[in-house]
Amino acid sequence: MLCVNNVTKKYGKVVANNSVSFEIADGEIAVLLGPNGAGKSTIIKCICGLLRFEGEITLAGFNNKSLDAKRLLGYVPEMPAVYDLLTVREHLEFMLRSYKLEDDGTADRLLERFELLDKRDKLGKELSKGMQQKLSICCALVHKPSVIIFDEPMVGLDPHAIKQLKEIFVELRNSGASVLISTHMLDSVESYWDKAYIMKNGEFCAEKSSQDTDGKSLEDLFFELTESGEKS
Repeated sequence: MLCVNNVTKKYGKVVANNSVSFEIADGEIAVLLGPNGAGKSTIIKCICGLLRFEGEITLAGFNNKSLDAKRLLGYVPEMPAVYDLLTVREHLEFMLRSYKLEDDGTADRLLERFELLDKRDKLGKELSKGMQQKLSICCALVHKPSVIIFDEPMVGLDPHAIKQLKEIFVELRNSGASVLISTHMLDSVESYWDKAYIMKNGEFCAEKSSQDTDGKSLEDLFFELTESGEKS
């Protein structure tokens, strides 16, 4: 479970997140939506322990900056950050060693799903942006985290990789993981989400469950709530 409680993040006098609170239970997929500058990436970086903030964030009851919490977390950043001089295979070996895990075959299975197995000896700097994104996803999943954060994960992916990622979303939920997806590609998550948190100006302007949409699509809800100025 991921719990965010009254998190506020300021950059000088600018309030990027204003007392943000939400929960994602085990076996739930939540989507984080909002226009550019709404504060989505800031709250994600707070969750991942990359920014200082006021408030409290816990993963399975552990403070998000603790080693116990970090062992549970998988993070796919908006911009893939790979090591120029590590091969594809070495990236996954590095992740496994960081978590003091032995490879049980998961690394190669992920590479195969994302059509990177034949690229495993290529250096990070030799990969296209799309391949770097696929490698970033593999690195986030190889240690089998129970809380996974995806920040615009489908940008740059080819149709095969998008299909695989959608299947992985469902597999993660079925395995009991807590999944948070931040995306502008609303149609890509239309069939998978359990909760939707819509941000505007550093706050939530709406919190919806997939059972409480009055028959409206995620896209309809998004534009209705972000353009009307109402809270729900």
